Amino acid sequence: MTTAKRASLAVFGVLSLFSGSSAADDQPRAPEAHDAMLTPVPAARREIATWEEALGLVKARSTDLRLVLLDVHRADAQWRSALGAALPSLNGTATAANQFITTESRQISGVTPAGPLFTQVQTPFPNAANGSLSMSQPMFAPRAWWAIGTAEEGRVLAGLAVDEAKRQIVLSVAQAIIGVFTAERISELNREGLRNALQRLDLAQRKFDLGAGTGLDLVRARTDVAAARGTLVAGNEALRKAREALGLSLGIAGEVGVARDVRLDGLEASAVRTCKPSPIEERSDLLVARQRVKLAERQLTDARLLFSPTLTAQSAISTTTMDTGVAPPTTWNIQGILSVPIWEGGARYGAMHDARAQIRAAEERHEALRRTATVQLDQAKRGVGVAEERRAVAQDARRLAAEQDDLVRRAFGEGRGTSLELVAAAAAMREAEIALALREFELVQARVLAVLSFATCPY
Repeated sequence: MTTAKRASLAVFGVLSLFSGSSAADDQPRAPEAHDAMLTPVPAARREIATWEEALGLVKARSTDLRLVLLDVHRADAQWRSALGAALPSLNGTATAANQFITTESRQISGVTPAGPLFTQVQTPFPNAANGSLSMSQPMFAPRAWWAIGTAEEGRVLAGLAVDEAKRQIVLSVAQAIIGVFTAERISELNREGLRNALQRLDLAQRKFDLGAGTGLDLVRARTDVAAARGTLVAGNEALRKAREALGLSLGIAGEVGVARDVRLDGLEASAVRTCKPSPIEERSDLLVARQRVKLAERQLTDARLLFSPTLTAQSAISTTTMDTGVAPPTTWNIQGILSVPIWEGGARYGAMHDARAQIRAAEERHEALRRTATVQLDQAKRGVGVAEERRAVAQDARRLAAEQDDLVRRAFGEGRGTSLELVAAAAAMREAEIALALREFELVQARVLAVLSFATCPY
């Protein structure tokens, strides 16, 4: 058999691989690939099906939410402590003593016509019990009164911090869900890419067996399969990490997936309904920064009040079992105490300078955050349009990559193309598929960010 005839038979054999069972079907059909790595990543043991389910997990298990709620309790406790400093205080004490070493002496206990009366007395008294009850009421305490208002502002700050934490949690959960969707899709595309690479390897092997291919074609096809396997392994690990990130955002130490029958646009709409858009100046983090400025200003007034005098009314009643014969065993007194600070080494002036610096720092942080928020608002508005344009470009690139891959396959099957072109077209096709998937999910993410970045989330 001549070389030309063998080549003709080889080309005919390769073309027969693409022929269908029906003469009317002229589309090429690749052989089915079978490989253990084509098995999808096992589903997570726990999956969420609705946005409401995700919020329920956040409320029940989120440590970030619990921490800010504990800060609210702390702010309430600090307010109660500040109030207590301005209210009356009542203290009682009781003591009992037993003296082991005493001395007896005679003391005059009275005088009669016959002369003085003497009594044997042990000094100190061998057994004695004392009790006292004292009450104190600030009458003029401007610093304590000012501290009550400061603590109240701290309660407001804690509430605003809860709102900001809720917004950030919703944003992180939404991004984590989108991340799982993206990783699932990329993992699926990677499996499809490996399947196509295996089919191309089978094609190159058959072509080589028929004498129309070379060893270089086989090496390139195997290299393509190895690259597809590496991409698949990395994509599967990215999927597991995305599930774990979703689990952590929901307060679960482990993988959490998204049910396969869940539509991403439905979750997107539910997330948007949870939070209501608000003006940029009403964004929770800006409100928190503004409240910190207010608290810093109150600290300056508190430092100035260190110079103010205080007036306190005190009353004490005490009793003892020791009868000295001189003082009554029970006494009661009322007194007023005026305290005027004169000099303490300059600590109060240092407190004032520190408070002024904290005010300026809080104002600068608020201004920096306001500028950042303004830029973020512009970026969020622009982000949706940019994401749509990038998706359109990715769609065109994917369509062109698919056409190129199909043409290269046909040319290679007809013996006109090279294995290098086949592998390059396959790699370009895989990259275009993944890029399109990323652009699609980036568009959803941009829509969510456009709403949640400037919203309040009262859940």
